[in-house]
Amino acid sequence: MTNSIAEIEDADVILITGTNTTENHPIIAHSIKRAVERGTAKLIVVDPRRIDLVDQANYWLRQRPGTDIAWLNGLLHWIVKKNLHDKNFIEERCEGFAELAAELENYPPERVEEITGIPAAEIRAAAELIGRADRASFLYAMGITQHITGTDNVKAIANLAMVTGNVGRWGTGVNPLRGQNNVQGACDMGALPNVLPGYAPVADPEARKTFAAAWGADKLPDTPGLTATEIMPAAHEGKVRGLYILGENPVISDANAGHAEEALRKLDFLVVEDIFLTETARLAHVVLPGASWAEKDGTFTNTERRVQLVRAAIEPVGNSFPDWRIIQRLAQLMGVRFDYSSPEQIFNEIRRVVPSYAGISYARIEREGGLQWPCPNIDHPGTPFLHAGGFKRGKGLLTPVKHLPPAEQPDAEYPLVLTTGRVQYHYHTGSMTRRCRSLNTLAPEAILEMNPADATGIGIADGDRVAVFSRRGSITTRAGITERVPPGVVFTSFHFSESPVNRLTNDALDPIAKIPELKVCAVRVEKT
Repeated sequence: MTNSIAEIEDADVILITGTNTTENHPIIAHSIKRAVERGTAKLIVVDPRRIDLVDQANYWLRQRPGTDIAWLNGLLHWIVKKNLHDKNFIEERCEGFAELAAELENYPPERVEEITGIPAAEIRAAAELIGRADRASFLYAMGITQHITGTDNVKAIANLAMVTGNVGRWGTGVNPLRGQNNVQGACDMGALPNVLPGYAPVADPEARKTFAAAWGADKLPDTPGLTATEIMPAAHEGKVRGLYILGENPVISDANAGHAEEALRKLDFLVVEDIFLTETARLAHVVLPGASWAEKDGTFTNTERRVQLVRAAIEPVGNSFPDWRIIQRLAQLMGVRFDYSSPEQIFNEIRRVVPSYAGISYARIEREGGLQWPCPNIDHPGTPFLHAGGFKRGKGLLTPVKHLPPAEQPDAEYPLVLTTGRVQYHYHTGSMTRRCRSLNTLAPEAILEMNPADATGIGIADGDRVAVFSRRGSITTRAGITERVPPGVVFTSFHFSESPVNRLTNDALDPIAKIPELKVCAVRVEKT
């Protein structure tokens, strides 16, 4: 997030897309609702499903799944056409506007309506609302990124924010909502194949030299590794022979999960470290028992870049250990010098090698209730919003992006579009929440949402058991007949191992971020 959660309430216009915020980020949703109910903010929701926040929205733009670049370009087309763009911001702080403006000419509201299904009049009205706002905040989540055009989708949002001058100021910003509580922290610490901690490129010899010295290594690899979505195909082909998985459950969460399971079964050696025996852990040669959040000390960095302390409430149960202790012991057994005595000692190393964390200490976090990076020194208060004085690269790059259809289209054999997401009562692959009796009572099984028009045509009634087929596999589940989804679209959640929807989803990848197209695939539904 370029900005902070608290700032959302001070925006004049809030646009949310690809995020069912009330169910997935309820605290942030509360901020949105409070701003709208107070009358200080207008709300635009862009989503194929009728999510809860539609009830508070001034405009609900109901796009066809996989058409986000078209409507984002359409909004910008009309903003520029109506002379509502921020010329001073563009001139002083951006480059590439002429090239972007030329591409936007291809997206008049009428063409956008043909591509997306959003009425042209609604595109115009929403664009004018954004263009006339003093402060607009743009919020999105995996409904935007989990497409073959996911990177370009995000670039289109960045274009919209920069062209309207909504970056580098309070109450504005490009704000991805992280799906889990420490995703931001994991990325900050180098849990990406092309960067070291603090986003230092592995290809940068000076960065490698700095980290090699800090870690007592002779040298570090100078080429990027594989992404998670590249590892599975490599394992399937025999190019990866061993794998160590920590706190992840790809048998349920990976796109084309059946293929992922086949890949794991082909490994010579699989180690899984987790707090429960997940579906993935059951395939492992060795399972290492990790400690839960309640059993360990350390820091989490949340969606707004805020570094917060967690303290152990209980001792680790049984033979389980905090992750850092397990990793340290493995390293020592392999002859690597890992001499840490506590998470605080590890964090102090982070402060030495990651400049944006340099001014954050355990004492300051305890005293000040969490600090937002960048915080370059101990006197720095932390940074609520980024890019106030300029962009790190100099000028912000406006990037023309083109609409591309999803990798898979419905046809006579698979006539419906499946999109997936989460429900309020369960978390990710359910490895924790599915073990909670009360949550299972509230949401005991996956429900396939179907529009009445589609259900009637197939002879399916509310509550019927159905089979869902894609080109990759099939599942059975229960139908829920509802107008929350439009005709031609079905929706279900991915938490339930009994109905593992990711056995259906498409593992076609975004060429840059290597994220799969989890949000669009073609299916057919039959009554069982």
